[in-house]
Amino acid sequence: MTMPIPYRMIAVLALLSFHAITAASAQTRDVAGGRDYPGIGRFTGSVVTGYVVKDFDAARMQAAAFKDGQPIDARRLEGRIIRIAYRTNPGPSILEVSRNFETQLAKAGFETLLACDTDACGAIPFTEAVDTLPVPQMWVDGFNYRYFSGRKTEGGRETYASVLVSQNNQEIYAQVTVAELGAIENKMVDAAAMAKGLGETGHIALYGIYFDTDKAMLKPESRPTLEQIAKLLTSQPQLNVFIVGHTDSQGAYEYNLDLSKRRAEAVAAELVKSFRIAQARLRTAGVGLLAPVGSNATDAGRALNRRVELVAP
Repeated sequence: MTMPIPYRMIAVLALLSFHAITAASAQTRDVAGGRDYPGIGRFTGSVVTGYVVKDFDAARMQAAAFKDGQPIDARRLEGRIIRIAYRTNPGPSILEVSRNFETQLAKAGFETLLACDTDACGAIPFTEAVDTLPVPQMWVDGFNYRYFSGRKTEGGRETYASVLVSQNNQEIYAQVTVAELGAIENKMVDAAAMAKGLGETGHIALYGIYFDTDKAMLKPESRPTLEQIAKLLTSQPQLNVFIVGHTDSQGAYEYNLDLSKRRAEAVAAELVKSFRIAQARLRTAGVGLLAPVGSNATDAGRALNRRVELVAP
């Protein structure tokens, strides 16, 4: 007898949910590279289940509750965006975890824009308009959550923060999102600047080549910089280069060495594949954290250290 499709779908979804819950429950330490936002911290006993930092991105934050299922004050914020998800073992309530974050944010100088619970916020439509990390990093129950957003200005710099706290399988999940507002930094280095750097110092750092955290697959946004590397090499047929990957100090030493090497190899492979640069002209290496140009004790310094360099032989 064939199981009706609706029940089959329910069974599959239940199985996927079970595996996701099991995997999340098995996590006893922070994800690689995960850490708290300075001055905010975490609820006691929590582990970081998701951690994404973008030097420039956009985040949606709600500064007012929904009315008739529609946003009243939705803000699109651009700048450096940090998203951190936490899981807390069963015991505390959603309100307890949220209040702790709210108190800490107040101490850090954030003024409240919105603090609300499920129905007061706008129920399910409200959560659908909030940016969250994917399951199982972050779980959101549209029928049971609390949301907070705040803003502070310090030294002429505007920063927003939000906290969404919900529950799944008796465990509390919280996501902290921080938006440090700022204009995009021009990281494009054209072929002429590359030639100048190689000629004057023997190397040039490239910050327009992008990878996801802990990944070695080039992101589409890297193409403009790759085009400029290809332009340089095409205009100087006699030029051969080393492509060298660098990382910050987060993570294990051997892992970072391997990651930086794989990233350099990915750049070379794309130049060969998409721009027809001869493989023999490109040599690759990865030095991990061994050649920092900024302090690994700060986020800004670590951002400088995560780079790809062209090096003249």
